[in-house]
Amino acid sequence: MAEPYPDIKSKHSLVAKYVTKPLWDKLNCAITKTSGFTLAKAIACAAEFDNQHCGIYAGDWDSYKDFAIVFDPLIQEYHGISADARHTSDMDASKVNGNINPEVPVHSTRIRVGRNIDGFGLSPGITKQQRIDIEKLMSSALSKLSGDLAGTYYPLTGMDEAVRQKLVDDHFLFMSGDRNLQVAGMERDWPEGRGIFHNEAKTFLLWVNEEDQTRIISMEKGGDVKGVFERLARGIKAVGDSVKAESGKDFALDERYGYIHSCPTNLGTGMRASVHVDLPGWTKEGVDKLKARCEELAVQPRGTRGESGGQTGFTYDISNKHRLGYSEVQLVQVMIDGVNTLYKEDLELQKKHGL
Repeated sequence: MAEPYPDIKSKHSLVAKYVTKPLWDKLNCAITKTSGFTLAKAIACAAEFDNQHCGIYAGDWDSYKDFAIVFDPLIQEYHGISADARHTSDMDASKVNGNINPEVPVHSTRIRVGRNIDGFGLSPGITKQQRIDIEKLMSSALSKLSGDLAGTYYPLTGMDEAVRQKLVDDHFLFMSGDRNLQVAGMERDWPEGRGIFHNEAKTFLLWVNEEDQTRIISMEKGGDVKGVFERLARGIKAVGDSVKAESGKDFALDERYGYIHSCPTNLGTGMRASVHVDLPGWTKEGVDKLKARCEELAVQPRGTRGESGGQTGFTYDISNKHRLGYSEVQLVQVMIDGVNTLYKEDLELQKKHGL
C-alpha cells in the first residue's frame, strides 16, 4: 500500500534534500528482506523532529542496497567521499607513530566502534527474535574470551538492583528514553535482548543491542592511546573469531562503506577515539577559536558531559572527526597528533593570557 509523501520537519536535513517526492514514490512500497524495513521507518526521525542534520537510519544491511538511490548521495555528501570510493580497514596498532606526550594533562582515553553481524537486522529494524538470537550468540561468544579480556555479561532483563547501580556508577549502563532512538525504532521490546559485558579491569566493554548490535569499547585512565587501541583491536578480533566459531557468521563489512552501522554517519570505521584533556589556555582564548582550530586538525571538541552536554571548566573531549574514507590507524594517528598540537599551543596561550 503506497504511503503519502511525509511532511519532513527537519527542513535542512540531508533527508529533506535527498528524499524527494519522485524518489519517495519509487521506493515507499519497498520492504527489505532481512527485517521488513521501509523508507518511511528509515526517515522517521527527520519526519518527527525539526533538528536532524542527517535524519536517516538503516534497518538492516539490505536498506543500504534497496534504498541506495537515497543513501548513496546522502553518504557521499556527509562523509565527503566520491561515488566510487572504497573503504580500507586497518587495526594494526604497531603502525601508530608515537603516543600522547607524557606531559599532556589527559584524564582518560576511550575508543569505541560498532559491529553488526551479517544476516540479522540492525537496531531500527531488527525483529524481536533476531534481537534475542543476537544476545544469545554474543553472550555465548563473550563467555569464551580469555586473559585480560575475560569478564562477565550482564543482561538488562531481570538485572539485580545492586548490579544496575554499580554499572550506573561506573558510567557503563546505557539507558532507555532517548527520543531519537525511540522514534527510530531502537527501543522496541525494551529491555529484552540487551546487555553489557565488561572485563575484570573494566577496560574492555561491549554493549549488546543498543544503537548497533554491538558497541565495542576500550578505555582506561591516562593517555596511552596506542595501548587502548591495541586492546580494542585484540578484543574485536577475539569477539569476531568467537562469533564466527559459534555461528559461522562475520561482521557486516561493505567494500564501499566499511563496517555497516545503523547510522550512516558511523559507516566506515564506526570509530570514535577520544581523550579527556585540560586546555585552560584555549578556554581563555575562546571556545569558538578552539572549534575552528580543531576543524583544521580534523578533530572534534565536545564538552565532557557527553555529546550535547555543556562545558565543565576547561576539560574537553577531543576525538577524530572522520569515520569513513580513512583507516582506523589513520584516525587514531590524527587524534594523537591533534591533541599533542593543541596542548603545545595551549601552553603558549596560557602565557599569553597570564595563566
